[in-house]
Amino acid sequence: MREISLHIMDVVENGITAGSDLIQILIDEERVENRLNVVIKDNGKGMSPEMVSRVTDPFVTTRTTRRVGLGLSLLKEAAKRCAGDFSVESEPGRGTCVTATFRYDHIDLAPIGDIAGTITMLIAGNPDIDFVYDHVIDGKRFTIDTRELREELGESLTDPALLFHLKKQIEDELKKLAGN
Repeated sequence: MREISLHIMDVVENGITAGSDLIQILIDEERVENRLNVVIKDNGKGMSPEMVSRVTDPFVTTRTTRRVGLGLSLLKEAAKRCAGDFSVESEPGRGTCVTATFRYDHIDLAPIGDIAGTITMLIAGNPDIDFVYDHVIDGKRFTIDTRELREELGESLTDPALLFHLKKQIEDELKKLAGN
């Protein structure tokens, strides 16, 4: 995949398929430490220890619509290629946590991509699922929690004007965090 945001979307879609109603996404850019951390945690059905040990094999998937599951194997290889690391922690009935770390200045590190568009699309396409998106750049933090948004707005988060504003807010906040 050409962007980290596409990897994130793929892992989140796995969590949605696993029955999650809360998905947490953390992107932590530690430029001084030369590290990018991506953590995606869900409260879905989780996986057995045997499945966790095999989940990055591209020919292992829990889906019945196809015989391959490339998403996690591609993310793992992207992290390893960038002098990083990859892990999956899961427990049946308790959910799954996928963590990928990358060396921030590695020449092969894909750009983060349109993370504002990705987060907005996930929210728009999954109105019954709560998302917590947390982005940290050098210790400065920006968080969107759809539970709080729903409580403040008292409505669904599928209105196009609201989603447009949300995407713009994410883009603006990321520019502030990055110091641009």
